Amino acid sequence: MQKEGYKESTTRSCVKVLKAVARRADLLNPESVKAYLATSSLSMSRKQTVIEHLDRFYRWKHIPFTRPMYHRIRPLPFIPLETEVDALISGVGARTAVFLQLMKEAACRPGEAWMLRWIDVDCERSCVRLMPEKNSEPRERKVSSRLLAMLNALPRKSINVFHDPEADPIRSLEDFRRTFINQRHRVAERLQNPRLLQISFKTLRHWKATMEYHKTKDILHVMRLLGHENIQNTLVYTHLVEFHDSEFICKVARTVEEAKALVESGFDYVTEVEGVKLFRKRK
Repeated sequence: MQKEGYKESTTRSCVKVLKAVARRADLLNPESVKAYLATSSLSMSRKQTVIEHLDRFYRWKHIPFTRPMYHRIRPLPFIPLETEVDALISGVGARTAVFLQLMKEAACRPGEAWMLRWIDVDCERSCVRLMPEKNSEPRERKVSSRLLAMLNALPRKSINVFHDPEADPIRSLEDFRRTFINQRHRVAERLQNPRLLQISFKTLRHWKATMEYHKTKDILHVMRLLGHENIQNTLVYTHLVEFHDSEFICKVARTVEEAKALVESGFDYVTEVEGVKLFRKRK
């Protein structure tokens, strides 16, 4: 896989899957492997992923393999309220909070956020530059003054914001993910909100994409935001924007400064009534 140019994370995932299958079936016997998959409790999507790795392995070993008919079922992602996202960010540690805020605003993948360098943070233009994963294009994203302040409060121990360049990037990200899961559990228990347990790193990327499509109704804009190569991966967000009126916070602005502050906080202008402007934002 390395010779074929696969990413290190994909190669490790493949090896991990093959080792797991080998503990439960005779890996060199495709019929034994298919019998294990047929009776296992793995989801259809997971079985499809396993089959893709097995197919690659058997081609390498020149072992005939007829792929079983498993079809990937893509569930709709969980989209939390913004108040829940902000409550989680406020409750975790400082470094984790900055990481979550970055993904919330930039819609980046966890690996892209993890490899962010200090030279990619442009305070003068209020933006960050993201080096892509999964063969997508490099992207530049505008960020808030709040995120810039949070970034600048972190100690600058290396060229990377979060990742120690001397540590293995994949393993260190997994360690960081486990730390986040422990912090998330404590916040959910303290706030008595089990919905917070459904928020993962990828959830924040899904949240941003959903909010952007709700605001712009421009699927190509969302596609560019996420760095997708295939628009089919982006179209899922068109099914997630049927919000009810009760899910919005409404604010009024009587001056230009008040209106400016609301817009900077993510509120959208709705209308003007009796000389005041009404803005709203999803909770």
